[in-house]
Amino acid sequence: MEQLRQIIRDVPDFPKEGIVFKDITPLLSDPASFRKAINLMAEPLAEREFDAIIGIESRGFIFAAALAYELNKGQILVRKPGKLPADTVQVTYDLEYGSDILEMHADAIESGQRIVIVDDVLATGGTARGVADLVEKVGGKVEAFSFLIELDFLKGRERIADYEIQSVLNY
Repeated sequence: MEQLRQIIRDVPDFPKEGIVFKDITPLLSDPASFRKAINLMAEPLAEREFDAIIGIESRGFIFAAALAYELNKGQILVRKPGKLPADTVQVTYDLEYGSDILEMHADAIESGQRIVIVDDVLATGGTARGVADLVEKVGGKVEAFSFLIELDFLKGRERIADYEIQSVLNY
């Protein structure tokens, strides 16, 4: 874990002053670190019963695709509006300041399917909560969340506390 913590770069004042951004691009460019991250994310999911993995736009796609491959599951994409070509369902969710919208294909989840939601970072939990609401809106069941990084001081876990949450690195 310390190897992963050391390769993730802190970028001060990005995207705005006062924020220290956790840059995962060095981890992604290092094959051994990326493999270790995927293995650590996959391990607690390997024995679980679930049907598919959702990747949240955009960095969540990277981890979700690798996990879907590793665990032999399908991947479902959740995107910003207007990015998916077929009929979609959407959810409006609250952010720290304002709201946003996410979409997925209307036929992506069948009623009763068990879903693991994957993203790179759990920050305030607004996006994660929105995706859980979207899954449940179409009759799916959120089985767990999996994150590479959790920023504990932002208390995002509180917004999705009614689900199992797995994080590899906590800051």
